[in-house]
Amino acid sequence: MNTITAAITAVGSYVPDYVLSNKVLETMVDTNDEWITSRTGIKERRILKDSDKGTSYLAIQAAKNLLEKSNTDPSEIDMVIMATATPDMPVAATGVYVATQIGAINAFSYDLVAACSSFLFGMSTAARYIESGKYKKVLLIGADKMSSIIDYSDRTTCIIFGDGGGAVLFEPNMAGLGLQDEYLRTDGIGRPFLKIDAGGSLLPASIETVKNKQHYVFQEGKTVFKFAVSNLADVCEKVMQRNNLAGEDVNWLVPHQANKRIIDAAASKMKLPDEKVMINIHKYGNTTSATLPLCLADYETQLKKGDNLIFASFGGGFTWGALYLKWAYDSK
Repeated sequence: MNTITAAITAVGSYVPDYVLSNKVLETMVDTNDEWITSRTGIKERRILKDSDKGTSYLAIQAAKNLLEKSNTDPSEIDMVIMATATPDMPVAATGVYVATQIGAINAFSYDLVAACSSFLFGMSTAARYIESGKYKKVLLIGADKMSSIIDYSDRTTCIIFGDGGGAVLFEPNMAGLGLQDEYLRTDGIGRPFLKIDAGGSLLPASIETVKNKQHYVFQEGKTVFKFAVSNLADVCEKVMQRNNLAGEDVNWLVPHQANKRIIDAAASKMKLPDEKVMINIHKYGNTTSATLPLCLADYETQLKKGDNLIFASFGGGFTWGALYLKWAYDSK
C-alpha cells in the first residue's frame, strides 16, 4: 500500500496597494532609511488602509488568487485552515467567514493562532488531515492586518510590520513528494517579550487599557532577536541532520521574514548561499502569518518538481520550528 504524503499543489497571494516606505516613516517617528535597512533589511511594507476591511479581506483575496490560478472549484475544498494573529474579531472564527466568502461550501474551517509561526504550524496540521486519507483538498491561508495592532508612534515596532495574505493548497501525493519531516517547538518563557497586554480574558478592554496603549504590540527587541537567531538556526540544522541533508542538497530556504540578520544567520549555519534563500522582507516587512506563502508566491516560477525546501519560522510565545518539504510541481 502506497503511503500518502501531503503536497502543495497551488499557491496564491495578495498584498494591499498602499506602500509605506522608510522615507514616509521618517516623517512619522525618529528613524531613518539607513538605520531601518541596516538593522532589519526592510525598505517598505504594504498597508491595508481601508478601515472597514480586516484580515478576512486579505485572506479572501489570496484564496481567490489561488483558486483562479489553479482553476480549482472551491466547492471541492474539504477544509480551510486560517493561520492568523489578527482575526477579524474574537469568538467568530475568521476562517469560517473566509471559507463561506470564497464559496468553499463543503469545507469546515477554523483559525490557528501561533503568532509568526501560525502558518508553519498550519502546514503541519494540514498535512496530517491529508495523510489521514479522509481529506483531499485542504486550503491553508496565512494572513494578517498587522497595521491594526501597531502603534505608529512606537519606532521599535512600526518599522517592522506590514499587511498581507498568502495561501497554499495541500493535496495527497503518492510519489513521495510534499511534507517529509518537521521539528516544531514552543516555550512559554517568551510570553513577556512579544505580546499585546490587553483585549484578552486576562486584561479585558477598558478605558484605561485604551488610554495606556495596551492594545498594541509590545516587543522587547533584543531578547526576541537573540532567541530567534540561535533557535531558528538550530531547528533548521536538526531537520537537515535527521534527513541526511547537506547544504548542497537543499534547493531553497523559505524563512519567516522577521529580520534579514536572523535569516542570514540561519542560512550561514546551514551553509546556504544567498541565491538559495527566499527573501522579500525588503518589499513587505514582517507580515506575520503571511510571510511563508508570500515567499512561495514570489519564487513560484523558480521552483522545480522534486526541489528540497526547508521552511523555518519564529514567533511570539515563543513558537518556532522547521519543516522539510519536497516541491511537487513545475510552475507553468
